[in-house]
Amino acid sequence: MTVHRTRLTRTARPHRRRGAAPPSQYDGHRSLGTRLLARLSSERGDVPGWVMITLMTAAIVVALWAVASDQLVAIFENALAPFLGEEF
Repeated sequence: MTVHRTRLTRTARPHRRRGAAPPSQYDGHRSLGTRLLARLSSERGDVPGWVMITLMTAAIVVALWAVASDQLVAIFENALAPFLGEEF
């Protein structure tokens, strides 16, 4: 099954004759590595999108930390003070 933008569709399956060997026996001449590589290359993902989201999130964290590091540390220490038995 493959996922498209708005709906799910089934991939077309080749028709087999009755009594024919299952598909796993058809590929007996191809190595396991070749079959695995073919399987993995057939699945396409949105890798550039995820890389961009990850880099943008890291950039936002770095920018916030550069601007407000003292305040963030103070907030964290004040939040943990009651559990550590310290006065704030």
